[in-house]
Parts: sequence; structure tokens; C-alpha cells
Amino acid sequence: MTARILVCDDEAHIVRAAEFKLRKAGFEVITASDGEEGWTAVLEHRPDLVIVDCQMPYLTGLEMSKRIMNHEEISGTPVLMLTAKGYELSEQLARSEYGVSKIMLKPFSPRALVAEAHAMLATNEARSAEATL
Repeated sequence: MTARILVCDDEAHIVRAAEFKLRKAGFEVITASDGEEGWTAVLEHRPDLVIVDCQMPYLTGLEMSKRIMNHEEISGTPVLMLTAKGYELSEQLARSEYGVSKIMLKPFSPRALVAEAHAMLATNEARSAEATL
């Protein structure tokens, strides 16, 4: 089964680059251009991975991550946070308070993004398999 990834960022060039590389790697990609649109897409499409920008209009990436973390049906969905403000964002706090799985600093390599998506999906799949044992 093809993994479904949501890419949510208010910078169109980042969404296009990520979407292109992820599709080329064989993923199904859904895109959103702001936090509210992203949250709607999460509920509608139930992605296997959410890649979200930290700072967006209407709903920040942190707020969306917290909603995912607190939503019973999708709380296990891994979230990769993109941020240009990595030095201001503690990965430990983002994990514990907002459910963020990983932080990737902007600018980033699209190849590194694809590699991280593969790694996060594999880790999540292994956790799911262990939980069913």
C-alpha cells in the first residue's frame, strides 16, 4: 500500500518541491497552504505522515500537531515539523507538548525530506506491528 503524506506549508515553492520529490519517491501526496486547510485534510484523508510548517496563518503547525496528538483516532500519526526557527523550538518540548515526531530545519534538502519520510514511516509501521503483538 502506498503511504499517504500531507504537506502543509504557506510557502508555495516549498510545497511544490516537497510534493514533486515525494511523488517521485512513490508516495501519495496531499497538499495544503495553511493550517486550517491542513487540519481539514488530516481529518478527511487520514495521512500516514504529516509534514507541516511551524508558522502558518489561521492555525500554526504546532497547533495542528497538538490537535492530531489529542484526537483519539489519529493520535499516532507522525508529524515532521519544518521550521526556519529551529533554534527557538526545543525538539523535546515540541515532542512532549505538541506531539511532534521530528523537526527539520529550513532550508532543507528535498532528498533529506524524502529520506526522513521513509524513516519516520518505517518507525511508525514497526511501532504499529509491535502494538498488535
